[in-house]
Amino acid sequence: MKVQNPFRVALVATLGVGLGLLLIGSIQTLSTILLYVGTALFLALGLEPVVDFLVRRRLPRWAAVVITLLAVVAVMTGIVLTVVPIIGGQVAQLITQVSNLVNSNTAIDDVKNWLHHTFPALNVDAVSSYVQDWLTKNVGTISGSIGQGVITVGAKVLAALTGTFIVLILTIYFTASVPSLKGAVYQLVPASKRARFIDLAEQITDSVGYYVMGQVTLGVINGVLSAIFLSVINAPFPAVLAVIAFFFSLIPLVGTLTGSTIIVLVCLIPGLGSPTTALIAAIYYLIYMQVEAYVLSPRIMNRAVSVPGGVVVVAALAGGSLLGLLGALIAIPVAASVLIIYRQVVIPRQNER
Repeated sequence: MKVQNPFRVALVATLGVGLGLLLIGSIQTLSTILLYVGTALFLALGLEPVVDFLVRRRLPRWAAVVITLLAVVAVMTGIVLTVVPIIGGQVAQLITQVSNLVNSNTAIDDVKNWLHHTFPALNVDAVSSYVQDWLTKNVGTISGSIGQGVITVGAKVLAALTGTFIVLILTIYFTASVPSLKGAVYQLVPASKRARFIDLAEQITDSVGYYVMGQVTLGVINGVLSAIFLSVINAPFPAVLAVIAFFFSLIPLVGTLTGSTIIVLVCLIPGLGSPTTALIAAIYYLIYMQVEAYVLSPRIMNRAVSVPGGVVVVAALAGGSLLGLLGALIAIPVAASVLIIYRQVVIPRQNER
């Protein structure tokens, strides 16, 4: 192939590469905003089944949206007003207990005795003196690092609160304007294919909505049962541990296991729990995970998604690697959406050839 104007071809190619780099840089710059928008849209689709339920009860859509949003805000406010003071008091108690444990001479003597019995050849007194001298010399550096860590954590908490507020505002907007957003997207499709596109889009959005509601339902069940059970066995800080159980249950696949492991380890903290309490909690969560996997999850999620187990694992791992926690949350409904397109579009087209 003969190139008539090499300079023009090179210029066009350079502009194309530059435009691509500019687009990639813009996406990276706007990644946080895109994450907020994606999270809000995901939550809005999760609230859509509740709105549709109220609309089917002959309520105007605006009234259904207002009732749904007010109910969500009321529930979140109730949780905050009920749980946060308890969590604050229990976390303060936890910090006090850990500080007393670290600073008490009894704890130090117990560690020394354990080292004597475990490592007879070790000069425990020399090691203890070395550690104390090192802490004395580096106390300024340690204090500075702790101060910087506190500032960093405070900045991250402030950023998280700001992001949460932005996501809340966007969720309210998206929930109120879901039909208009769908209509705008549907108008971009040619009229000859619009009916089929709308059918697939409604199936996909319904799948996402029911998945979100199902995952929240599983989290509520785990949180409530954990609060009751942990209070019965006198586990340390049952309110804090119940909140941990709820939030970790929102994460598919490994969330319940991770939250249960944290709860059992907290029950093992000396002075707070006991090995017996931890063993009872471990047995309970082993039984609960089986019930959730084989009874609760299939019944609750059957209407939301129908994805093979292998695809669920791969999708959750890929989503978590790409977008972190949000990616793990949306991976399964995205996989379900891809399967809907594959089964209802790709396969029929292949069979027609």
